[in-house]
Amino acid sequence: MADAFENILGQPQVREFLRATVAQDKVSHAYLFTGPAGSNKTMAAYAFAQAVLCPKGASGPRGGNCGACDACRRIMRKKHPDVRYFAPEGAGGYLVEQIRDIVSDTSLAPIQAHKKVYILDRVDLLGVQAANAFLKTLEEPPSDVVLILLARTRESVLPTILSRCQVVPFRTIPASEAAGIIVQNTGASREQARMAIEACDGSITRAVEFLKSNERLAFRARVLEVLGYLRKADDWDAIGFASDLVVLVKAPLDVARAEQEQDLAENADFLAKSAIRQIEARNKRQLTAKTFESLRQLTAIARSWLRDVMAVCAETPELVINVDARASIMEAAEATDEARAAAALKAVRRCDEAISYNVSPETCIDAMLFEIREVLYGSHSAD
Repeated sequence: MADAFENILGQPQVREFLRATVAQDKVSHAYLFTGPAGSNKTMAAYAFAQAVLCPKGASGPRGGNCGACDACRRIMRKKHPDVRYFAPEGAGGYLVEQIRDIVSDTSLAPIQAHKKVYILDRVDLLGVQAANAFLKTLEEPPSDVVLILLARTRESVLPTILSRCQVVPFRTIPASEAAGIIVQNTGASREQARMAIEACDGSITRAVEFLKSNERLAFRARVLEVLGYLRKADDWDAIGFASDLVVLVKAPLDVARAEQEQDLAENADFLAKSAIRQIEARNKRQLTAKTFESLRQLTAIARSWLRDVMAVCAETPELVINVDARASIMEAAEATDEARAAAALKAVRRCDEAISYNVSPETCIDAMLFEIREVLYGSHSAD
């Protein structure tokens, strides 16, 4: 029977290191996982959390986690109350107040397990002040706490943080290898795998989930359709398209919210009021993260389509990734040029920045579609 470490795709050395750490009972209090976006750090953090919290512990397969008990399933569904995930809440990174809340939370007893695991994403965006508020806890957390920090590179992390963690490096997974892993795990074609990697900004784990979701595949199809229509769209069309995409961006939230409410209702009788408040706060953060993820998929799909337009303009049509949208890509390329497609890509990056600054999805998508249309085709694009 495979354990959850098998899900750390494309990182054999990391997989064996974490498995051995648990089997030999050498779990440290603080880890720093470093590697580029798409290198599977988040999946590894949740698999490690399973290994730490699984009631079967070192008796699991190969000294890891069973991957099948209630605790393991909850962790992988990101529903376990003792596994907390945090991302920067400020436009420029972590807020000092956010770190103080995390520090305060570490002193509380676990709700269900014997330990708690804290996963802090993008600690390369942890500034000096916020880091100072975290140092004492990072150096000597409570004995029932394990901290897993994630960052793009070790050089981007403050030395005071770096020196207090055990560093676990993740390698860059080449796109061709990533596509092969996805084909192996989903049965999708290589073309579909490349498309999913583009839609998920290089993340293999998210690409696998993407290909298994009819709702996400329909979302991608609609985004590509809208991009293809922009050349002939007037202002009202563009506003209507933006409105459609906002609804689709928010669709996963309804499902997530319903699942959260059901979970809380099932466990409310067994939980103290303080624990319920913690879960509600965590649920709110998860919904915010879901919105961000959906918006990021939208901009990733738009970037991918524009890069395909650039490839055709540069007379390298064999580089097109979104082969199912080839007709709209060829039409766009005939009506624009490489420089204008590159300028349109900058408009998408501005949309990404606006998302980071918590600008509303409606405003972000609206502005992005208008700017892509204007930059690619000129302000009077409608026939």
